[in-house]
Amino acid sequence: MSVKDPQSPHPKSGSYEGTQSHVEGGDYLAKRTLKKGTAGWVLLAGLGVSYVISGDYSGWNLGLAEGGFGGLLIAAIIIAGMYLAMVLGMAEMSSALPAAGGGYTFARRALGPWGGFATGTAILIEYAIAPAAIATFIGAYVESLGLFGITDGWWVYLVVYAVFIGIHLSGAGEALKIMFVITAIALLGLIVFAIAALGQFDASNLTDITPADAAGASGFLPFGYLGIWAAVPFAIWFFLAIEGVPLAAEEAKDPTKNVPRGIIAAMGVLLVTGAVVLFLVTGAGGADAVKESGNPLVEALGDGTASKIVNYIGLAGLVASFFSIMYAYSRQLFALSRAGYLPKTLSITNSRKAPTLALIVPGVIGFLLSLTGQGGMLLNMAVFGAALSYVLMMVSHIVLRRNEPNMERPYRTPGGVVTTGFALIIAALAVVATFVVDSTAALWCLAVFVAFMAYFGIYSRHHLVANSPDEEFAALAEAEAELE
Repeated sequence: MSVKDPQSPHPKSGSYEGTQSHVEGGDYLAKRTLKKGTAGWVLLAGLGVSYVISGDYSGWNLGLAEGGFGGLLIAAIIIAGMYLAMVLGMAEMSSALPAAGGGYTFARRALGPWGGFATGTAILIEYAIAPAAIATFIGAYVESLGLFGITDGWWVYLVVYAVFIGIHLSGAGEALKIMFVITAIALLGLIVFAIAALGQFDASNLTDITPADAAGASGFLPFGYLGIWAAVPFAIWFFLAIEGVPLAAEEAKDPTKNVPRGIIAAMGVLLVTGAVVLFLVTGAGGADAVKESGNPLVEALGDGTASKIVNYIGLAGLVASFFSIMYAYSRQLFALSRAGYLPKTLSITNSRKAPTLALIVPGVIGFLLSLTGQGGMLLNMAVFGAALSYVLMMVSHIVLRRNEPNMERPYRTPGGVVTTGFALIIAALAVVATFVVDSTAALWCLAVFVAFMAYFGIYSRHHLVANSPDEEFAALAEAEAELE
């Protein structure tokens, strides 16, 4: 459903579950419009891979320090199943409700304003913090190359934030095409790595971490059974942010068909790349040697030409995700602001139809977080937001299937609610796992989430915009329910 023409009748202002909404004039939405028809399914698939590709280059390996190869492998298999199930559920919802809010839009329709805002907030926590974690990994790759004599990455963080926010402000079409090219280069880097690492692979390297004194500890599970659970947040890093593909719905060609195709194709690519790096990095470099590395692919190859090539291309992989997740956080913030859930000035777009403050504000927050230099901690915080949003999105799919069985769904999830029910259970366990890894970081994220919900409860729920696309989707559902 598209934004209504300013001259057409708007839904009436009213209330829903303790909220109040009102109709804004035509100029309100005119200042908050994205560029239409920018991306087909191939570009959307590239966007999905771009969101995640940095996870293959760095971050996942920290799970070796929590669960060893066996623990991380088991966690990765479980999480891969969760993401595949979740992606299939999101493909259905994005075909039925194509809007820039993505998961927030789905939850708004299924769970009402409170559920919609809770989902959008969790996604914002994920997308605001993930680039900060990636920035620290970019700094590690730059330092390993010895570029310009850099030994402290803080100004690298500043440069990448400033440059890529600037590119995004030039418009979505340009940004998506640049992301596609960078992602293709990053995939080429993984191929180069795989060819070089095969010659160094030694199965004994997979289990070279000395077993600890823990229940179930062995060479395969050096930190015991609990290590599997502790490795879950790092296994999520192989796929984190792929759920952002539906955020491009308002800028896609024929979104009801292309968004589902794009997100499913991206998931297929990521399943392959995740398996390749997990086995070859660990097998070539040794689990103990790479378990705390900031650039594990490079360290696994050691010195040599291939290592240098992968190091340079690795920067492309990190930049691809950094760049694309900026796109995701800006569209999520744009959608929440446009609907009145967050300050409305955050959704105003520039002459190139890019949301200016929605790009800049989270960027400033992310840069400040990156100054901690704690990539592992930031990764765990991003996973907290992601896993919480997955729980809410899977609940949304189940509720929509139950409450709106006749909703037009150009794509339907194989297995229906059984598929998304499985994803829901694993996602709930993943939320708990973030507290196992770093309870302080997870509690800080929980406090931020509660603060956002308090803001909604006290203020913004009384100032929603009835004629924003997401509120119109909900109004349409209410009208249809009344007719039935």
